[in-house]
Amino acid sequence: MESTMNLSDGRLADAWATLQAHGASAKALTPDTQRLAFADPEFMLRRETRGIRFQLELLKPDLEQQALGVENTVVVFGSARYRSELDAKALLEQAIANGYEADIDEAKILVRNSIYYEKAREFGRIVARYSAEKEAKDKLFVCTGGGPGIMEAANRGAFEAGGQSVGLSIALPKEEKPNPYVTPELCFRFHYFALRKMHFMMRASALVAFPGGFGTLDELFETLTLVQCKKAKPVPIVLFGSNYWRRLFNPQVLVEEGAISAKDLNLFQYVDTPEAAWAAIEAFYQL
Repeated sequence: MESTMNLSDGRLADAWATLQAHGASAKALTPDTQRLAFADPEFMLRRETRGIRFQLELLKPDLEQQALGVENTVVVFGSARYRSELDAKALLEQAIANGYEADIDEAKILVRNSIYYEKAREFGRIVARYSAEKEAKDKLFVCTGGGPGIMEAANRGAFEAGGQSVGLSIALPKEEKPNPYVTPELCFRFHYFALRKMHFMMRASALVAFPGGFGTLDELFETLTLVQCKKAKPVPIVLFGSNYWRRLFNPQVLVEEGAISAKDLNLFQYVDTPEAAWAAIEAFYQL
């Protein structure tokens, strides 16, 4: 995608220099009426200009993905805390060597749940292999939150199979940097959770939710709500790890209490293998 910025234009060059100087010094800028509005961080970060920032976070990832031919994604959610089998076992060995019971117990949980990392990794491979020989309009791209854990695993699997994948990361005080397996040109960072979740759904052809915490639940239930209320097109919604999800969430109670309709239970399904997750997507679209 060719840049539309012409830095030979004196005004744009001055604006760019102002932004770079601000970024390099990391100092707050004082108000200055002579500064170009779009090159004025003090102005752009005011409460009153929040709507403009919303627009920018909507436009930038959308335009970049359009330019790179990303139209259909398979969104993978899941815990940022899970680790690969190799890393989890190494952490357990270190915890045992240190002799702290709490650390040992935590590491044992990581080892137990590393199976989900490895299965998400294999699922990413399956999606990438499917898309390898497809034309751009028929490709499916793995899309994650761009972080560690299950997100890393899915991006990693796609990368290992020679595919491209999308990462929509969020700027948080303690958030780790995007995982190294996201395709660099498709790695985006957001300030607003709302805009990030909108981008998850804008191109989603399927959602696969692995075990996760509050963030995974938030993303899953928003997707279910949008599809239930017909604010988003129907897509296969797959809950990976039936034992986890059935213990955590009993939707039958919602039916019994009249909070949802029985037919709403058909919005999602449980699977336990990467192959079954892919088969659910194949069946939905008759691939």
